[in-house]
Amino acid sequence: MYPQAYIDYLAEFHGSRDYFECHEILEDHWKKDNPGERKSYWVGLIQLAVALYHQRRNNFAGAERLMANSIRILVSEKDAVESLGLDYSRFIKLLRKTYQKIKAHSPYESIMLPITDESLIKACRKQCEKKSYEWGANDPPDAFIIDKHLLRDRTEVVAERKKQIERRKKSRG
Repeated sequence: MYPQAYIDYLAEFHGSRDYFECHEILEDHWKKDNPGERKSYWVGLIQLAVALYHQRRNNFAGAERLMANSIRILVSEKDAVESLGLDYSRFIKLLRKTYQKIKAHSPYESIMLPITDESLIKACRKQCEKKSYEWGANDPPDAFIIDKHLLRDRTEVVAERKKQIERRKKSRG
């Protein structure tokens, strides 16, 4: 019923609180569709995770911009949000409340998305168990998770950028 990538996203979001990983998981899923067929609601969820990642690192300008974009996208995707097992009204209220906290430079706090589908919660809890995460745990003070974009292995990212540069050079002639 739900894509495995979405279940994995929710398990990371509510278990490890590794928002960078949430971003990676859903971005890979989003990119599987052809560019003209990509779903904007995945972008909204990706930007939500990245906004929280930035808020946790006290990058409030980045967090504010991304949360505003996330809200803008997800407000217009009521049917999609509901089809993802989320309570639309509570979800949008939560995003707006979090946005106000970011604007006020409030310290990061973990949030729980309002999932209404018990089978989805069960699938997410099962995924958390597989990874030894505690569903709904408070944010871990793990430096690697907090600074993941600085500490991760970037070999694949650098290789992909080089490949894209070469592709653009060839297309120019």
